[in-house]
Parts: sequence; structure tokens; C-alpha cells
Amino acid sequence: MMRKIILLVFFLLFTGQSLSYAQESAVKKAQQNFEYAQKLLLGKDYDGAAKLLEDAVAADPSFQFAFIQLADIYKLKRSFDKAKFNYQKAIEIQAVPLAVRVYYSLGEAELNSGEYANAGKHFALFKGTYKGKDQEMVLKADKYIRDCNFAVVAVKAPEKYDPVNLGAAINTKDREYLPTLTADGSTLIFSRTVNGNEDFYISRKVNKEWKNAVPLSDQINTKFNEGAQSISPDGMYLFFTGCNRPDGFGSCDLYVSHKNGNNWDTPFNLGSTVNSSSWDSQPAISPDGNTLYFVSNRPGGIGGYDIWKTTLNSEGEWSKPQNLGPGINTIYDENTPFVHPDGKTLYFSSNGWPGMGSMDIFYSRAETDGKWGKPINIGYPINTFNEESGLMVSPDGNEGYFSSVLQGGFGDMDIYKFKLPEAAKPLPITYVKGIVRDKETRGFLEAKVQVVNLKTKETKFNDFTSKDNGEFLAVMPLGSTYAFNAIADGYLFYSANFELNQTKTGQPYVLDIYLEKLKAGANMILRNIFFDTNKFDLLPPSITELTNLLQLLQANISVSIEIQGHTDNEGNAEANQKLSLQRSKSVYDYLVMNKVNPDRLTFKGFGATKPIASNDTAAGRQQNRRTSFIITRI
Repeated sequence: MMRKIILLVFFLLFTGQSLSYAQESAVKKAQQNFEYAQKLLLGKDYDGAAKLLEDAVAADPSFQFAFIQLADIYKLKRSFDKAKFNYQKAIEIQAVPLAVRVYYSLGEAELNSGEYANAGKHFALFKGTYKGKDQEMVLKADKYIRDCNFAVVAVKAPEKYDPVNLGAAINTKDREYLPTLTADGSTLIFSRTVNGNEDFYISRKVNKEWKNAVPLSDQINTKFNEGAQSISPDGMYLFFTGCNRPDGFGSCDLYVSHKNGNNWDTPFNLGSTVNSSSWDSQPAISPDGNTLYFVSNRPGGIGGYDIWKTTLNSEGEWSKPQNLGPGINTIYDENTPFVHPDGKTLYFSSNGWPGMGSMDIFYSRAETDGKWGKPINIGYPINTFNEESGLMVSPDGNEGYFSSVLQGGFGDMDIYKFKLPEAAKPLPITYVKGIVRDKETRGFLEAKVQVVNLKTKETKFNDFTSKDNGEFLAVMPLGSTYAFNAIADGYLFYSANFELNQTKTGQPYVLDIYLEKLKAGANMILRNIFFDTNKFDLLPPSITELTNLLQLLQANISVSIEIQGHTDNEGNAEANQKLSLQRSKSVYDYLVMNKVNPDRLTFKGFGATKPIASNDTAAGRQQNRRTSFIITRI
């Protein structure tokens, strides 16, 4: 009977790791303590059982199985030093053949305390002698060996790492975690648990210092738990996890709230297409707002918890989620994805890719085909044998933000920052931010703001400002040229062009945009109409601007315009006048081809006769080479 109880207890503690024998002690006191310990283990009183087993091995130092069971309890309680000591004691006893799984368990204890070389040896010893049928255990041993091999090398080449607590304005005696930043770095939103309830808090940076954090919004914070959020780079959309809500589909679902002026709208559930009856959490929105990454343990995944994605279509509907596949997900767990505003760098945590032994932080770069490249471990000592997750990287790519319990903190988990290793930094970005107003009244306008990558034709930003404050913020990765437009009903649209090469600094653009109402005599420059030198054929990147002009004329059928072409003063004046006329006609022809009544259109070429800047500099001449239009009738 006692043999059956011992094995039963063993199975309860360590599923699938059976022992082929149960040793008894010839020392009566040791055996009695051992038997009492089994009863406590059945009741899950691990502390009481450990004390009795300690007494048992003290009474009988050759009681091999008691040492093993004591080590197992300490490993379960994550007291790895005590676990290692007792496993070693069991191995030293040669009374009976040792169960090979002891080497596996000792390896786990060593891996979880940073003894990588020893752990690797014991996992290899387990693999070399194990004859059982538990293939999951064999696969895990292989994974652990890869971890040990990686870690032995990593600790010899440590990254510079000096975490800094964000201070009392952010951190308290309570638990703060999962920070997110807007693209301008001025707003921090994070989760805090107070008396068992998770809510969001917000802090703003003023004069390079964080102000005291306050609850985010009564519209979002509820009696239910809210956490694991992702703020869009412009700070206008908050995607987050809500658990056990009445409108939920599973234990935890994904929600979104839109910022309306200075307030947040009531959040809404992303629906049954995105959410499932499983656990759906940890959203991460792409900088263009069109792809949402998240973590789920739903059926159809590769491991326990995988990273999935859903995309937004032109009708504003989210697609059926897709698993990111084996390029990112493993047969184990992945969590806390974060997509940097560069749109090309994904950070996440995993215990499946080679690392330091538990959850490690990895990063992946988007490849030319749009797929994510092979994950790279961010390195030691950022990653350790403990669990590291929830990394967020600052917009400028210089700092990582994370949560941890470190010496000198304010209480429970605090939010920290550290300098990111050079290799792990995202691609450089800048952003354009500003306010859209009415030119005459100076009042705020609800306007559509659009940023298009002219090289790839990707729309990088497409959203509306709030009529309460007219604000916008759009991210632009360096290394491309962007068309920028602000469009409002009844107004001329605003046009700008940003040519951002890789050597340019990431200094932001700050714009005060004043839109002019449609009226006779109003004119504007089309800054994203392009031609080759001395030619008049419209280049493909011109389509974005031409489309906006076409839509303006389609929406205001009473408006007539004169399209005007201009050049700088270099070259022959007659040739310049002819070229400017041909260029304006090219725009005219495009509009007519797209069914704008030619009676509403005229075109002229002015050559170099109407400069808007000095022709003495290259920059001035570039400004003078332009296409514009003026409203002739409304």
C-alpha cells in the first residue's frame, strides 16, 4: 500500500515522470517521517512535507528516494539551490540504480539558476541513457540543451545593461507593468493593479519629466480587469484586453477605444471574428493601424500561446486571425508582442527559441516579402534565467521599457528603462504632428490626414483629426519620400512632401495647417506632382496627389480651376514656358481622362515668370519648379 501511495504522490507532483521503484528506509524514524510526508503531499502541504523529508534524510543519509522527493518539492517551489543540493545527494548514493529522470530534473534546477554548463551536461546524460517513451520530455531536453549552448556563449559577451526606475510619478507600492508610449514620447499609458483590480493609468512628460500618473478614463477603467494595452502611435486608439466582461466571447477579449478630443469613447469588443472562446490578449497595433497582433491559446496554433494577427480591410472590418507561423511561434509559448513605429521591427518574448532558460525577449525584422525574419535573442544580461517579457521600445529606438521587481524599487513590480543594444535598435523614424485649423476663423477642423510612402505606395497614416482640438501625429520611417495631405470638406486640401533619407536626423516636423475655404481666387501648390527633368510625363508617385485633386472636383461639381505650370530660371525662357505649359496640360489630361468635364478646366504655363523663392539657390529653384491650381469659378 505504501508503495502505491508513494507512486501516487509522485505522479501528482510530476506528471509523466514515473519512477520504476520506491525505496524504503531501514531506519524506523526516517521511514515514519517519509510516510507522514506522503500524506501531507496528498494535501499539497509542500512546506510540511519538506520538513518531514529533511528529518528523514537526517535520520538516514542513505535514503535516496527521500532526497529525490525533497529535491522535487524544492524545485516545485523554485528553491533551486536546495533542489540541486538534494539531487546531488541522491546521485552520490549508490545503493540502487538511479532513475535517469533525476539528471533531467537536476538539469532544470541548474538551468533555472544560471549554471548552464552543468545543466547542459546533465541534459545530455539524460538523453544518452533515457529509454522511456515520453517523447515530449525528450523534445524538452533537446530544447534545454540548445538553451544551455546559447547561454554559455551569451554570458561571455554581455550587453551593457543599467536599468533605471521611472520614479515615483509612475511607480508605487502597487504593481505597475506593460508600459506603452505615443510616437512623440510625450504620453505614457500603463497598467496598475490596486486591491486586485487592473486599470490603466496615464502620465505626460513635461520638461523631460513624467508628471504624476492618473487613471486614464472612466469610460475604459471598470470593475472588471483591463490590461495589456497597445496605444496607436498618434495616441488616438487604445487596444486593450478586457477579461470576464458581459459582452466577452472568452475569458479575455480584445477591445478598442477611440480618443475623441480630450476624452475616450466607450470601448467596443472587436467581435467574434477576432475574439474566440479561448484566451485572447496582449494586443499590439501596427503604426499604420491596419494590422493588430495579439496572443491567444485558441485551437489551430503551433504551441500553447502563439502570436496571431488580424488586418483591417477598406470597409473597416477585421479579418479572421492568422497565426504568424513557425517563423515566430514555437511548440512552446510566445507572448507580449510589440511592433515598433518603424513598422519593421517586432519584439516579443518566447521560451521556445534558444535563450537563457525561461521567457526571453527576442526581436525580428520584416523582410522584403513582408514576412518576419528569424528571431534574435536580445542578449544577456537583459535576458537571464528568470522570465523577461513585456518589452516596449521608445520611438527614437534608444531605450527599452519593461517591468520587473528589482532591488531599490517602490514595492511590487515597477516600470524601468534601459539603453537598448545597438543591434536590437529599430529602424530610425521621425513623425509629423500638428493642428489643422480654418484659415479665416482659426477654429479647429475635423480633417482627414493622409501620409503615403511614395516609393512603395503604402498608406502609412489615414485618419481624422478631432474637431475639438484638430490634432494629428503620423509616423514616417527614414529612408523614403512621403506625400502628406490634410483634407476637409469645403476646403482646399493641404499638400506637403517629406524626403527622408537614412542620414537625416529623426527630428520631427511640427505643422500648423490653415485650410482655405473653397472660393474664387483661392490657390494651392500641388507638392506631390512629379516629372523627370525637362519632361512632362506624369510620374507614378503623382497619383496620390492627382487622386486628391480629382476627389475635390468630384465632390464640388460647381468648382472650376486653372492648372498652372512653373519652372525655375535655368535654361531658355521660351523652352521653360513651353515645358511648364506641357506639364500643366498633363494634369489637365489626367483629370479629363477621369471624367472631369473639360469645361471646368483650363491650363497655363508661366515658365519662370512667377517665382515664389530665390532662383539663386538649389532649394529656391526646387520650390519654383511646381504645379499649382487656382479656383476660377465656384
